[in-house]
Amino acid sequence: EDETLMDRYLGGEEIDVDTLIDDLERAVARGTFHPVLAAAPAGDGGTQGLGTVELLELITRGFPSPLEHEPVAVTTPDGQPRPPLACDPDGPLVAEVVRTAADPYVGRLSLVRVFSGTLRPDLTVHVSGHGLADRGHEDHDVDERVGGLTSPFGKQQRPVPYCVAGDLACVARLGRAETGDTISAREDPLLMEPWSMPEPLLPLAVEAHGKADEDRLSQGLARLVAEDPTLRLEHNQDTRQVVLWCLGEAHQDVVLERLRGRYGVRVDAVPYKVPLRETFGGPAAGRGRHVKQSGGHGQFAVCEIEVEPLPPGSGVEFVDKVVGGAVPRPFVASVEKGVRAQAARGVSAGCPLVDVRVTLRDGKAHSVDSSDAAFQTAGALALREAATGAAVHLLEPVAEVRVMVPDEYVGPVMSDLSGRRGRVLGTEQAGPGRTVVRAEVPEIEIGRYAIDLRSLSHGAGRFDRAYARHEPMPSQLAEKVRRQAGGNGSLTG
Repeated sequence: EDETLMDRYLGGEEIDVDTLIDDLERAVARGTFHPVLAAAPAGDGGTQGLGTVELLELITRGFPSPLEHEPVAVTTPDGQPRPPLACDPDGPLVAEVVRTAADPYVGRLSLVRVFSGTLRPDLTVHVSGHGLADRGHEDHDVDERVGGLTSPFGKQQRPVPYCVAGDLACVARLGRAETGDTISAREDPLLMEPWSMPEPLLPLAVEAHGKADEDRLSQGLARLVAEDPTLRLEHNQDTRQVVLWCLGEAHQDVVLERLRGRYGVRVDAVPYKVPLRETFGGPAAGRGRHVKQSGGHGQFAVCEIEVEPLPPGSGVEFVDKVVGGAVPRPFVASVEKGVRAQAARGVSAGCPLVDVRVTLRDGKAHSVDSSDAAFQTAGALALREAATGAAVHLLEPVAEVRVMVPDEYVGPVMSDLSGRRGRVLGTEQAGPGRTVVRAEVPEIEIGRYAIDLRSLSHGAGRFDRAYARHEPMPSQLAEKVRRQAGGNGSLTG
């Protein structure tokens, strides 16, 4: 922070350590300098804690005290601004969960930093959060009771009578609190600004290794997500996969190791599947006939339908145009149920059918043998028959991608996106020496783009993505999907 220090050093002046420490403290307090030290904990590969003393010296001498920080900005849970709070033990209670861990003896353990006020045991507090609902961290405003407070000392937990502003303490059994949540007084709920988290963009699909792991997987994933706000958990209903969205390969390794070592859950990483859709390329007609007679009460249902494509985003529309009561009114709903069930299963490659209108034109019923189940079956058969006489297109998801890179990497990035079947929409300046490239790229092509971009830009690029729409995929890829055994409605990325 003191620009004269370099000139004094180059001029031959000997700078004393206290002067350097004071300048370091100002830089850290202002957030303009982030020191990094290497250290090896004791017992790791036979080392004796090399670098630990230097690290502690830096923390105690070079880091600012809580009193030197700017007052913390707070609002009410509904967004109303409140005056900033200074680091005052007698002020309103405001604390933040800075880390969440699972202890084998006490369960969930929350490391809490108090910014204002004093946190005491057996106090009922208000927990507010979270701002990361899209990552599996649901928003909540709940009251919880604080149990005993402890101070971490290595692997030990030492009980403390209270925790004042500027200090940290561990709180056990806060059932709803997660990393990044705000803890405040029950009678005066407050909310600190949510953490700014990088978007996890690298998918990791996992499945339980064995039957015993299936029983523990759900609980292990819930604990993992609670302690890591940069992790996003997705249960994809289309591909029936459990997907953990991570920041990179190192993050993936950490996630798998925590599941195995900390929670005793063995999982296997499997290829990530991109969910696909199907739609009709033109009008078609189908007839579903379900007639069975087995000596007793039989089954009889016949229905005739017409299918026509609709604009994207229309879903599945069902229209009843039966005249003369050929299909009794109660069984029209049965046909619709069968059609929608078959549409969800797909008619070509096991992908959900979308953007079609199905019109029931005619049918036949029997006074004794017709039933709800029979007409559901007939409706499904009619839709499958219609698909055999029409072109069925496979639709793949397309993402809108924004890539920010230094100017010298714009050309390679645009060429790489084009090679991924992407359409470059344009570029724009994002500050001195940096450019944003906007493109639309099929999601199957960018499953590992977080890794590829890091390599392409020498670690200087970053990107974000957002779902844009589903589009017809090339015929050769569509045939590849149809050849996949079982027709699971997805394409491996």
